[in-house]
Amino acid sequence: MPDFLPAFALDHAPVPSPEERSPHGSASTGGQLREALERYLVLEHLDLAESLAARFEGRGRERADLNQVAYLGLVKAAKGFDQAKGDSFPAYAAPTISGELKRYLRDRSWVVRPPRHVQDLRSRLYRVEPELAQALGRTPSIAELANELTADPADVLEAICASSSMHPDSLDAVNPYDGSLPVTEVLATPDSPIERLEELACLRHAMQDLAAADRELLYRRYFCEETQVQLGERLGMSQMQVSRRLARLLVVLQQVLRDADG
Repeated sequence: MPDFLPAFALDHAPVPSPEERSPHGSASTGGQLREALERYLVLEHLDLAESLAARFEGRGRERADLNQVAYLGLVKAAKGFDQAKGDSFPAYAAPTISGELKRYLRDRSWVVRPPRHVQDLRSRLYRVEPELAQALGRTPSIAELANELTADPADVLEAICASSSMHPDSLDAVNPYDGSLPVTEVLATPDSPIERLEELACLRHAMQDLAAADRELLYRRYFCEETQVQLGERLGMSQMQVSRRLARLLVVLQQVLRDADG
C-alpha cells in the first residue's frame, strides 16, 4: 500500500470551522474525525480484503465480484471498529470480510439452492479434496473422501453433485470419480430415441388416418410390447386373428410412408 495514502486520507478530512471548534460543534468535529479514520482504515487494508477474496476464488463467481464483496465487508468493519476494545484492526476485520463473502456465496451463487448441510459439507469437501489428492497422488474415491470427512458416502456424493446446482456442468464433462462417459456420448448413440425422432414423427403422421382401434392395437403391440396372445385376450380374438390384423396394418403404413417419400 503506498505510503502517501494514510496521509492523504487524513489531509482530506474536512477542516472544522470556528463554529465547529466551539463546544456546540464538538459532535460535528468528532463525526468528521471518525469518517477520516474509517477512510484511512479502508485504504490501508484493501490488500487484506483482496487476499481474503482470493481464498474463495473458483466457487462459481468471478474474482472481481468477490473483491467487491470483500471491499463491502471491509467498509462495514471500518464502521464498526472500536479501538478502545482492541488495537488490531486486521484481526477485527478478517472475520467480518470472510462472513460477508460466505453469505454472498451462500445466497447468490446457487442456481438451485441445496440444503444448508449439503452446502457445509461441500465447503469442507472443497478444502479436503486437494490435500487428500496430493497425499494419494491421484483423485480420491468417494469412500476415501467420506472417511476423511467422517461423513456418509451417500452424503459426500450428494455434496459433489451439488456443484452442478451452482453452475451447469458441461455435457462433455467426464466424471472423475467413476470414469463414466460424458452425457453427450450416452445420449447420442445409434439406439437412442433422439436418432429416431424423424422416423417417429413420420410414423405418427401416417397413423393419423387409421381407425382408433387400429392405432391402439399398434401402440399396445409395438410400444407397450404386449404379446399377440395378450392382445387376443384383451380384444376377444385369437392369436392368429391378431397376427393377420397386425400384418395388414403394417402393409398399410408401409404404403403410406412410401407415398410420403415419393
